[in-house]
Amino acid sequence: MQHVHILGICGTFMGSLALLAKELGLTVTGSDQNVYPPMSTQLEKAGIELIQVYAAKELPQADIYVVGNAISRGNEALEDILNKGLPYISGPQFLAEHVLPGRWVVAVAGTHGKTTTASMVAWLLEDNGLAPGFLIGGVPQNFTVSARLGETPFFVVEADEYDTSFADKRSKFVHYRPRTAILNNLEFDHADIFADLAAIQTQFHHLVRIIPSQGQIILPAGEVALDQVLELGCWSQALRFGENAEVNVRLLNIDGSAFEVQKNTEEPVQVHWQLTGVHNVSNGVAAMLAAHHCGVTLADAASSLSKFVGVKRRMERLGTANQVTVYDDFAHHPTAIHTTLEGIRRQLGEEAHIVALVEPRSNTMKMGVHSGRLMPSARLASEAWWYQAPEAGWSLEEEAKVSPVPTQVFHSIDAIVAKAAQLPANTHLVIMSNGGFGGVHQKILAALREAEA
Repeated sequence: MQHVHILGICGTFMGSLALLAKELGLTVTGSDQNVYPPMSTQLEKAGIELIQVYAAKELPQADIYVVGNAISRGNEALEDILNKGLPYISGPQFLAEHVLPGRWVVAVAGTHGKTTTASMVAWLLEDNGLAPGFLIGGVPQNFTVSARLGETPFFVVEADEYDTSFADKRSKFVHYRPRTAILNNLEFDHADIFADLAAIQTQFHHLVRIIPSQGQIILPAGEVALDQVLELGCWSQALRFGENAEVNVRLLNIDGSAFEVQKNTEEPVQVHWQLTGVHNVSNGVAAMLAAHHCGVTLADAASSLSKFVGVKRRMERLGTANQVTVYDDFAHHPTAIHTTLEGIRRQLGEEAHIVALVEPRSNTMKMGVHSGRLMPSARLASEAWWYQAPEAGWSLEEEAKVSPVPTQVFHSIDAIVAKAAQLPANTHLVIMSNGGFGGVHQKILAALREAEA
């Protein structure tokens, strides 16, 4: 196998997989549409040729075609592959067969926090000389890429519960066979492929079934949905953490930029860091425990965590213009929207003027599954702006009538940019979307700079 062509190469998983395939010495090309940074930038830097169309006539000859889970039947390139009987494979299966054999896999699963937690684990291992490989659905700012092969058996992977491909409806993470697994949390999401929470729990049970008896499952105490998963069967050590005195690992003295971790009766270790929000404390403790399972002392993990910078598009500060600071965040679920705003509110204080700008873009959002939860999720903002995408099948205006904070619904990017250009001084604008959002981030910064001139 010399040439790999990837369909859907700009997805966060597939783009990262492309970097690994390139590092394996393969010729890598790919097809995609609606291309935007940071993945498009990474691919360009890696010298990976990108075809921005799925036309059959543009499909290059390759030894194997890796099909992303965003590619559905009816896609012209996929139909050409099937009609010609060309060899194809899913992304997770390619990873499992060509990268993961013989590796100590650390998998990070859960509805929220996967990217940040996986980035933390990779950094804790890196900073302690373990030079791990990793594949993460974002770009950790302590590294320059979202994926690499690494120099040791350790490999950290963001373990998504979304389905594998058009031909394999199992969750991606069942392909990874982890030795260490973090289960951050579990809520209903991905309503386009899961009927209910129980269906997702079944997939998590399938993940638990393949963790070896000498492996470890790390999870927060009190997560009922996860406890129900483990009640279906657990053959590995389950290590729970929380503020309750009865758990294996206790959280102590949580205070914004600092917290302590105590395992059993050992001396507590203290973490001082740059991140905010209780959710990130949970992410950080899980990462410390995963690194500890790989051989890093908790004291060393705490020291390394203080040097963790963050992840692009996870409360990333893009810049300040005309005395308005603009942030980019990947939140696309009511819980994530709330925790993002909780973190920045805790950091800036009760008097800060925070505007939440949200694009309900995920398939679950577009289906209206979270109707009734959206407006309350932004209650910690000073005001909330929502973008009503043309393809959404429900009305945000109706939702906005019961918003706990001043709310406005927009139907065009230009209208958002015009409004943002008039924001008062000392405003913090938090933009939340799991897509490119029509380039609104840079358009707003440009408009603010123009207003400043």
